[in-house]
Amino acid sequence: MAFIIGVDIGTSGTKTVLFDEAGAVIASKTIEYPLYQPKNGYAEQDPEDWANAAVNTIKAVMAESGVKKEDVKGIGLSGQMHGLVMLDKDNNVIRKSIIWCDQRTADEVAEMNAKLGEKKLIEITANPALTGWTAAKILWVKNKEPENYEKCRHILLPKDYIRFILTGEYATEVSDASGMQLLDVPNRCWSDEVISALGLDKSMLGKVYESCEVTGRLTKKMAELTGLCEGTIVVGGAGDNAAAAVGTGVVEDGKAFTTIGTSGVVFAHTSKISIDPKGRVHTCCAAVPNSWHVMGVTQGAGLSLKWFRDNFCSAEKETAKYMGVDEYYLMDKEAATVSIGANRLLYLPYLMGERTPHLDPNARGVFFGLSAMHTKKEMLRAVMEGVSYSLRDCVEVFKQMSISVSDMMACGGGGTSPLWRQMLADLYACPVKTAASKEGPALGVALLASVGAGIYSSVPEACKAVVKTDKVQEPVAENVPQYEKYYRLYTEIYPKLKEKFALLSSL
Repeated sequence: MAFIIGVDIGTSGTKTVLFDEAGAVIASKTIEYPLYQPKNGYAEQDPEDWANAAVNTIKAVMAESGVKKEDVKGIGLSGQMHGLVMLDKDNNVIRKSIIWCDQRTADEVAEMNAKLGEKKLIEITANPALTGWTAAKILWVKNKEPENYEKCRHILLPKDYIRFILTGEYATEVSDASGMQLLDVPNRCWSDEVISALGLDKSMLGKVYESCEVTGRLTKKMAELTGLCEGTIVVGGAGDNAAAAVGTGVVEDGKAFTTIGTSGVVFAHTSKISIDPKGRVHTCCAAVPNSWHVMGVTQGAGLSLKWFRDNFCSAEKETAKYMGVDEYYLMDKEAATVSIGANRLLYLPYLMGERTPHLDPNARGVFFGLSAMHTKKEMLRAVMEGVSYSLRDCVEVFKQMSISVSDMMACGGGGTSPLWRQMLADLYACPVKTAASKEGPALGVALLASVGAGIYSSVPEACKAVVKTDKVQEPVAENVPQYEKYYRLYTEIYPKLKEKFALLSSL
């Protein structure tokens, strides 16, 4: 029996899972780490936290499983996208990583548009200049911290820093590189035109691979630290959403998934490149060779529920400990006692600005309609519904692009909630399924590793063999029109507040 490892470098923690070749979980370990917010709109993490978590979780699953190290055939890496890791000539991390939800780069986005033009950027990178993406962050460091930029010799994404730690190779792959705004997405290679126009140094960027290609092998030092064999292959892997697509079998036309992690995503596969000229959804290379995906993103999805839990749900946390259940389970039960519309309370989940469909770093969270009759339960229900409305916004843009979705999967932490899945089914007016495996991104990159190791001949073949459907949530006919009324009102609130958000950010 062959075994494969998937490592998922997330925002709240790194999760490593050891699978057998049929996709069964043999062992799993997660290590969490902090998020730093030195100023409003800033978000940073320490790459050394990721490295320690990755090495120690691999070590833990090997120790727990009892699997022979010789039987582990490969490692796949998934990770939060867009983060900037800068190394000096001695491969030391120069500064904390500016991560995906950071919104400090408005000036640099304007600079990118001035140097290349919005149309040219979309034509080459398949996306408009974005505050959260990596190119603007590189320019920010160049402009605001020139001493750090001068020291920089290598630029990596979060998961690619882990690749470097494991293999010593400076490399990336097409799905994650698509989110840097430096890749020629239609042609799946670095764009000399964009890099030159922005005054950046191409030699700082790693080699670009397809997601299932072998990018390096485990060094002797890392083999000793992790309990694996020296020379174990490490494949390209994928950005977290492209990895989740493989892990849920979304690798063919007509298939899509919704994930509610820290951010929320609606993602559809396409064998032909499709670009929204308005830049409301993102087009990236898929983890399947010669394929792409379109992706709508809402910044504060699971983040909204986590923020509510951390600030208002201490009683649920305590009760959950005594009951031996997850506090989110209790929160789900509370929200389920409130009717659709949360007693006329709406929530806009823009805690960290917003991407789809507004592209507004100044947007902020809003409770709309709050009155003295509302309790914590209504606020909790409103948060879950508000996130669901923001995901529906993404689907509406897909429809306008004539992208047809006939098969919707749900994944991420929020995807485990029956209530949240029902909200999505009612708002999409179509069935929402879950995969039998809950390991989404980790399973996805493990499957990519299995292709790199020759266990399967292609990514679709690996998915057909391993990915199975578990639950199916059908829409409730009478719920659909009820949600529709609140959703239509929800879509009218942001346009009325847009100018006020900008004014607030300037105070």
